[in-house]
Formats: sequence, C-alpha cells, structure tokens
Amino acid sequence: MSEQNFDLVVLGGGSGGYAAALRASQLGFSVALVEKDKLGGTCLHKGCIPTKALLHSAEVADVSREAGKYGVRTTFEGVDLAAVTAYREAIVASKFKGLEGLINARKITVIRGEGRLVGPKTVQVGDDSYVGKNVILATGSYSRSLPGLEIGGRVITSEHALTLDFIPKKVAILGGGVIGVEFASVWKSFGSEVSIIEAVPHLVPNEEESVSKQFERAFRKRGIEFSLGVRSQGVTQNDSGVVVTLENGKTIEAELLLVAVGRGPQTAGLGFEEAGVTIDRGFVITNERLETSVPGVYAVGDIVPGLQLAHRGFQQGIFVAEELAGLAPQIVEDVNIPKVTYSDPEVASVGLTEAKAIEKYGTDKVSSYDYNLAGNGKSHIIGTAGSVKVVRVNEGPVVGIHMIGARVGELIGEAQLIVNWEAYPEDVASLIHAHPTQNEAVGEAHLALAGKPLHAL
Repeated sequence: MSEQNFDLVVLGGGSGGYAAALRASQLGFSVALVEKDKLGGTCLHKGCIPTKALLHSAEVADVSREAGKYGVRTTFEGVDLAAVTAYREAIVASKFKGLEGLINARKITVIRGEGRLVGPKTVQVGDDSYVGKNVILATGSYSRSLPGLEIGGRVITSEHALTLDFIPKKVAILGGGVIGVEFASVWKSFGSEVSIIEAVPHLVPNEEESVSKQFERAFRKRGIEFSLGVRSQGVTQNDSGVVVTLENGKTIEAELLLVAVGRGPQTAGLGFEEAGVTIDRGFVITNERLETSVPGVYAVGDIVPGLQLAHRGFQQGIFVAEELAGLAPQIVEDVNIPKVTYSDPEVASVGLTEAKAIEKYGTDKVSSYDYNLAGNGKSHIIGTAGSVKVVRVNEGPVVGIHMIGARVGELIGEAQLIVNWEAYPEDVASLIHAHPTQNEAVGEAHLALAGKPLHAL
C-alpha cells in the first residue's frame, strides 16, 4: 500500500469535481482527482450534453416537417437513429477529449478507480491512499425509481433511453419534471406517441404556475398526452410492452416506460458516515460555505441538498477552491441559480415565482407583468408562442423572471444578472435591447413594470 499527499483530494470527476480541481490547480494547489468512470461525469456522458444533442436532432426533424410554411421545400423522410447516435457521440467525445487535455495541462493527478473516504482527510482507491489537506466530495447522483418499481426490461431510466437503437412507437413516461418532458419532446418529434404520468397537478411543477399552464397547452397542441395529479399504482411488462395502472383505474399501454422521478445522491457505501460526515436521507449536509461536519471536508453538486443542476455543481466546485484559497467567494442562493428546460417549448427561470414572492414579502408588496411573445417580432419570425413574466417587489428590485417559448434559454443570462444584481425595473427599462431579438421581450416586460409600457395597454 502506498500513500500520496496533496493540498486537495477531490472524490468525483463530474461537473463539480473537475471544476474544483481546475480552479484549485489554477490557484496553486496540488490536486488529486479520483474518478471511477470517465471525467465529466453524468452531465457530459449520460445527461446534459447527449440529451441536448438529441433535442437538437428533434428540433431539426420538426423544422424539416414545417419548412414549407417558411417558403422552403423539403421532404421529411424519417429519423436515422444510428446517425443521430453517431452525431451525439461525436459531440460527447470531442468535449471529453478537450476536458482530458485541460486536466492534463493543469498537471492534475487523475486517479482512475472507485474511491472511498477512509478517514477525515484520506481517500482510498484499491490499495493506495491519497491524503489531502482538504477533501471535496463530489460523487454525483443516480436515477431514482419508485418503491417496488424495478428498473429492467422495458422499464428504463434516462441513461438507458440514450442507448436505445430504435424509436418506440408508443412510450409512457413516469414524471413530468425536466427529464421527463425533455425526453417526451424528443420522442414526439421522432414520431412516437407519448403519454406522461405526473403525481402533482402540473407539468414542470417547480416553475411559475402560469408557465406550467402554458407549457401544458403547448404539449397538448403537439399531441403529447399527460395525466396530472394521479400516481402510478403498478406496472406490468411482457415481451411486447408495459402496462401502467394509475390510482384512478386508468391504464396506459406502451412499448417502454421511462422512469423520470428525479435523481438520488450517490453516497451509499463510500465511507462518508464512518468518517464522521453527517448524512440525511443520503444527502451530505454542509454549512453555507459547503463545509461538512468534518473540518476540511467539503461537498459539492448533486449530493448537497438543493437544485440538482450541472452548473450549480460547477460553480460550487469553483466556490470551494476559492474558499480554500482565502478569496471569500460570494454565495449564490439556489433560488437565484438559472434553470432551463430544453424541451419544445423551452422554459427558463431565475428567482422567486410570484407565489413565493408573495409568501416572502406579502400580497400588497409584490407586482408582476406577463409580456406575451406575440408582441415580439423575432418570436413571430421563428414561429414561437410564450411569455416573459417579471416579478418585482413594489418600489424595489426584480426578484424573479420566468420565460417560456422557443430559445428562451438564451435569454437567461440577462435575467440572472437582473435578479442577482437586484436591479429595479426602471434600471432595465433604460437599457437598449437590440431589434429584432427575443431579448426585447425582457426589455418590454421591464418597461411595463416601470410604468411605461409601449406595446401593451
């Protein structure tokens, strides 16, 4: 058995882990990065990047079908799934190669193998131990299922969905959150019949309610079926398909059932509790500076309670590296982290919903404005419907921005600056938004809240 010492040992090479390693190396730390699989983690290999590539292929399929209304003659001949897969895998391979090159250039020591925390500052991989002055836990998450529902056969998770070599004629999806609606969007564009089952009253239920309702109308218009406010009671499968029985007695038959009920923290069996780290329902508990109950041991990403987003983990990794360097980085609360759902239509949001703002500040202290994209020239050109809703504290700053429509994810950058910098509508109203862009819709909504609406009564 050998022992090596580093300034920092990072357990997990996903978004949070590799970001921490890169920033720490940049700040002069010696770093060991332990990863049992491929650097980049779920996001690069089984999540964000490959699913968004699929969604782009789906968008191209839809555009080719609808090209006639834009005066372009095309013929849609179908989806070549093998070619879609090759396109997707090429993107992942390119990003992976770039990441490995960057890690090597920064002289970060990469340890291949499954690591286990065997002491407050020691990670063991096989027969070797890696001791850090500080340790970051960044072990990521896994696809959850429901009690009694086993994954296998025709009951699959998002990871399995990416490896399919056929397009199902009919698919059922358990869960109407981000993962569920993104795959629903892909499969519908590829020609599948899709039915979503969601236990709560809305699709994308963590978004502004008015956005969720618009989203449901859009999915209904696309022919995507959904059952809301009802739970699955049981699932049976045979050689040809699955049957999902709902609590209300309704049954849904499909070739496949995608289980998209969220992700769980990957912490079991890794020695965290034995080393003194406080765990609650599988999650690692930290203070606001992301330090665990063991001094010098930090946690980032999906294993920390809160939003499970790659960019949250990425920023947390940078945060801890800078914290260790004494740079006192600024905390960004989860509510002020931008969220994007890359379905058709897209949903993008940051900050408080109107209901949460009222809960925090009081009914008479909050106002909002919902700008319909029908009034936006660029949205009309690209053929999308939707809205930009801005929530403010009266005579105070903007506390939430919520958007739905094609490409609205590209508007979230300005939105997060407005919310995080506590800008007033009057501040944004005085800025110039290029014409014709969808970004003008953000400006118009703030003009209205500032009391000078130009394209609204």
